[in-house]
Amino acid sequence: MIAWLSGVLLEKQAPSLLINVSGVGYELEAPMTTFYDLPAEGESVTVFVHMVVREDAQLLYGFSSKQQRDLFRNLIRVNGVGPKVALAVLSTLSPQELLQCMANEDVAQLCKVPGIGKKTAALLVVAMKDRLEKEFGDVALEAAAQSGGANSARNDAIEALASLGYRPADASRVVRGLPQDLSSEDLIRQALRTLSGNVL
Repeated sequence: MIAWLSGVLLEKQAPSLLINVSGVGYELEAPMTTFYDLPAEGESVTVFVHMVVREDAQLLYGFSSKQQRDLFRNLIRVNGVGPKVALAVLSTLSPQELLQCMANEDVAQLCKVPGIGKKTAALLVVAMKDRLEKEFGDVALEAAAQSGGANSARNDAIEALASLGYRPADASRVVRGLPQDLSSEDLIRQALRTLSGNVL
């Protein structure tokens, strides 16, 4: 099994990235949260890897942190959740946000992930909550404890953008990239500038 790869980042076109490791090109799929952490093409990069071997293919999935890879592995262990759905979850939610969702049993937040309905979201909470608290210990509890004002403002902003017709995944991606100390109104205002392509 391949645990991690370290080499030169040749290409990054979501959801795929190509890494040159000592003259061998490795193609991987990665969540958007990993793409946010990648360096520019041509620079050195290290990614944690999960490898899937099937009869018709050998697939590699890359992650910017071990925690992210471990969450991916926990997700695909849930019945009915495959790699594509797991990547969608990690593309929409950061590891901290996912742990927070599980600790708070926040089904509504999970339903904002493309391809996740109420039934699947509830299944994820039931199947993963206790497991994640055991595996990640204080990290999950800390995530729940820190879920106050900043996250509430971000959630309000994402919901407002979704009501305006923007995809929740796009709204979440843009809002998550903004400073955490902004009010929901400021988050909405700045996110709209980005989503509409205007720089004011």
